[in-house]
Amino acid sequence: MRNKSGRPRKSALHEADAGNKNGRRRRNVSGSGVCTQPKLNAMQKATRNEAAASNASEDRLSKLPNDLLLNILERVDTLDAIRTSVLSKRMLKLPTMLSQFFLSISSIKYDHDKMPQINRAVAHVTDSILGTRNPEITIRNLKIRFILMDRDSLTIGRSVAHAMSTQKVEAAEFEIITEKAYRNCTPADLRQNAKLFNNFVGACPDAFAGLRRLWLRNMRFGEQDIPNILSTCKLLESLRLIHCDSGIHSVLQVEHAQLIELEVDLGKFERVELICLPKLQRVSYNNWCSSEHPVYFGLVPQLSRLSLTKVGVSSDKILELSQLLANVHSISDLHMDFQSEKIWVVPECPKMLKPVLSKLQHVNLDNLPEGCDLAWTMFIIEAAPSLKELCITVWDHWCIMMTNKEFRKKYGYCEKADVKWKPYAPDFKHKNLAKLTIYGFQPNDNFKRYIRCVVEHAVNITEISLYDRKLCGRCGDKVYQSRYPRTAEERKRTAEGLGLTSPAVIHFRS
Repeated sequence: MRNKSGRPRKSALHEADAGNKNGRRRRNVSGSGVCTQPKLNAMQKATRNEAAASNASEDRLSKLPNDLLLNILERVDTLDAIRTSVLSKRMLKLPTMLSQFFLSISSIKYDHDKMPQINRAVAHVTDSILGTRNPEITIRNLKIRFILMDRDSLTIGRSVAHAMSTQKVEAAEFEIITEKAYRNCTPADLRQNAKLFNNFVGACPDAFAGLRRLWLRNMRFGEQDIPNILSTCKLLESLRLIHCDSGIHSVLQVEHAQLIELEVDLGKFERVELICLPKLQRVSYNNWCSSEHPVYFGLVPQLSRLSLTKVGVSSDKILELSQLLANVHSISDLHMDFQSEKIWVVPECPKMLKPVLSKLQHVNLDNLPEGCDLAWTMFIIEAAPSLKELCITVWDHWCIMMTNKEFRKKYGYCEKADVKWKPYAPDFKHKNLAKLTIYGFQPNDNFKRYIRCVVEHAVNITEISLYDRKLCGRCGDKVYQSRYPRTAEERKRTAEGLGLTSPAVIHFRS
């Protein structure tokens, strides 16, 4: 029923509401363009469902035990964990109960022009969190990545020092970067970076005294600076130096009672001397600048893993492992990366090498240049009786290779050339090598000869895993077309073509 104005009477509206409550629908047939009653009901229902789902979600979240919620939050960056905690009132207190912290400038949207503000935010959050957390909960891991800036560095350093003095901190790490990237740094910038860092250490010695890991880059120190830093960092277990040195052709001498891991990348050291490091286990040296052996190993009784990476040029000394490792008889894991260029290690007589490779079990030869004979790698099998696994990667990685002919000539880059090797005992047998892995396999004579040679001498080999060339998104278009066998028929022919008595050991991997 309608009144004179054409609007429904209140009783009619009440009747409509009552009808809807009883599950009956009334159709609005007016052409006025306003929402119909069924549509209103659908929207109301959706809103109620969303609210119910939200409440249910919050209820499920609030019902989780604290240890599970903390486990989830500690798997993400601490700033993300703080943001996540606003989802529930109960979670607001959880950041004060975290036992692991990772605070980094990368957690905030990066903008070079806003680096000071970004760094200040990291310093402020570090100070706030460490100053308000529950001191009865041990900090198992504290990692802070920040830019070396006077005021912010002091805030971070003093906050960490206070936390170390008032709370139990099992492991703390500083990863310190500089305002300028190395490619934009002058020698004066490198020296200034080192000066800022030395001032930082001097102002916050208690923070550095408790550090377990330290990662530095883009600094040129004085001759005694690094030894002084190491003497301050009494608990340091891991040190990484990127583009750090004490001047061109300087010598770095390292002594430390607790250091377990040392990594040196792209410095200008003529030589790194590991004088006395009784707990050192892992050493990585990447792209050294030296015409001599780049590392001297003194007292390093626990050294087990050595990684060497180098773009070889004509002026570089060819490394003789028997001399390089003369004082080290404990290497079990050896990694050498040739960056798709010159092979800078020489095959040696097994009698010379066995004393230093007697415990070697795993060898990884990375980025061997394509097209060169692989037989030279057999000298390691011949000289390492305990070897269990050998992995080689054959790859012309164009992204890292220098292709300009004039540049290559000027700086002594070499053309591809085979390294000569012949077995000192042609019938030698290796009884422990069980696994051979090849990345970059192609079904040509070079690879086939090599696999047959390995199998001939490694009499107990049980697995040969063959992978296609590695691919890089940036230089993929420069890679020659692969002939890697993909179909079952191609793989069968390839395996049979190797002429092995047990082709079942061959595995083509995707």
